[in-house]
Amino acid sequence: MSGYNAVSAKNTENAPNGNGLYSQSVAFSHYNNLSAQLPIEPKTGQLVAGGVKEQAEQCFKNIKAIVDSIDHVMSDIVRITVFVKDIKDVDAVDEVYKTFFPTYVPARTTVAVEALPMDALVQIEALLSHGEGTIPNAPQAGDLIKLTNNTANAPTNPLSTQTVAFSHYNYLSAQLPMDPKTGRLVTGGVKEQAAQSLKNIKAILESIDVPFDDIVKITIFLKDLSDIEAVNEVYKTFFPDSAIARAVAYVPARTVVAASALPMDALVQMEAVVSHGDGTPPQAVEDRHGIVIWANNTENAPKSPLSTQTVAFSHYNHLSGQLPLDAKTGQLVAGGVKEQAEQCLKNVKAIVESIDHVMDDVVKVNIFVKNIEDMDAVDEVYKTFFPGGVPARRTVGVSALPEDALIQIDVVVSNAEGTPPKA
Repeated sequence: MSGYNAVSAKNTENAPNGNGLYSQSVAFSHYNNLSAQLPIEPKTGQLVAGGVKEQAEQCFKNIKAIVDSIDHVMSDIVRITVFVKDIKDVDAVDEVYKTFFPTYVPARTTVAVEALPMDALVQIEALLSHGEGTIPNAPQAGDLIKLTNNTANAPTNPLSTQTVAFSHYNYLSAQLPMDPKTGRLVTGGVKEQAAQSLKNIKAILESIDVPFDDIVKITIFLKDLSDIEAVNEVYKTFFPDSAIARAVAYVPARTVVAASALPMDALVQMEAVVSHGDGTPPQAVEDRHGIVIWANNTENAPKSPLSTQTVAFSHYNHLSGQLPLDAKTGQLVAGGVKEQAEQCLKNVKAIVESIDHVMDDVVKVNIFVKNIEDMDAVDEVYKTFFPGGVPARRTVGVSALPEDALIQIDVVVSNAEGTPPKA
């Protein structure tokens, strides 16, 4: 990676350490990527006593300790992701949440998953703005402004902001299939619900004058993974959206996972990461206008007509979730979870190298496993790809994955050179 930007990984003794597997916070350019925080008491390394409220409070205390350690504040958080073991616990988590975000609320995703590390009841992840950036050898605009927006044309929630923009990205709250006028789920099945989720995303983007094809990454949470074909039918009617995107067959990077439950007992929920070409001020005009999206696929990793392997915008690359598929055969590799984890990471590495980057440029890793008890085996393989344990990390157990895989991995990669303005 060039010296123009630097990956800055940091840890504090006031939050649980990653035992050499990951860093608590990894900053690059204008964002800090925090590892998902479990309700672990940092001094003992054990889960805190009590129920979900006590666990949620500890998760937020750990996040706050990390945020404080890098001279930031909780209102610098752009997005929060809440993973719960039991969807019925969300109300209790929300009571705690309000005490940490009494005024400003970030974009948010809430999902129930099959299992969490250490058999925790909740795990919480934060993405943090980084106003000063991490450029060591060049001047950079400081004190960038965080822009928040809500529109009546999409569902509103007092506990989340529909979209939070900072620097060159917009992060949207995960959209449920709610009719914004009634506040209720739309009638019908998964197709109708998928369409409504995407309509809500589109309404939010239209409210901030951002085209739908500026989406760089979509994450789809499904109650029943067998519904994916029906969702894909709808998905294809939304992407590509514009004539320009259709001309190059542009589709965002994408990750699909099964949730054990979703808010409001929905069948589907979708989360979007969106490019923000104008940036957020103060930024010099020549630094902000007309930055292009770079979408890339390589023959050395599995391809899909519904997703791009990696989509770069400004100083980040967002990769699609990688399954343990052999790129040549399109089939799952033989063996168990170790072999599958290795194949996922080989696919990640092939994509990263295809865009002239290296694995040391990875800032965040998201691991979804069918069986949380497989993580020791996964970690054996993981260490061979990330021997320094630098990237921030999230690990969750899910009820099902595409292709009946045992594991799926997606990553976020720094992009030191950025993406240029239009020629």
